[in-house]
Amino acid sequence: MPKMPGIIVAQSMARPRADLPEANAIRALADAAGRLAVRVTPGGRSQSLAVVDGRLFAKVRAKPEDGKATAAVPELLASALGVAASRLHLLRGANAREKLIQLPD
Repeated sequence: MPKMPGIIVAQSMARPRADLPEANAIRALADAAGRLAVRVTPGGRSQSLAVVDGRLFAKVRAKPEDGKATAAVPELLASALGVAASRLHLLRGANAREKLIQLPD
């Protein structure tokens, strides 16, 4: 951008959108009761969900302190599924990398 005297130009540093698989691919990993196991890697440079060998892996930017990374997982998963994060419930793993999340019907 050309510099002009007396004008300050702010450049946007928008974060790229998270890499998310199709909702159907994620739902296919849930058990008959609608529970989904997720392996979480906190503190990443970007956020993503990936299906690898029949398992769901989540990378979140949030650090694993004060439950920030745990709270980021339902937000990311809800975005991929197209539902509100409040409809997902953490069943197990609040302090662990392995989490079990109840999906909505």
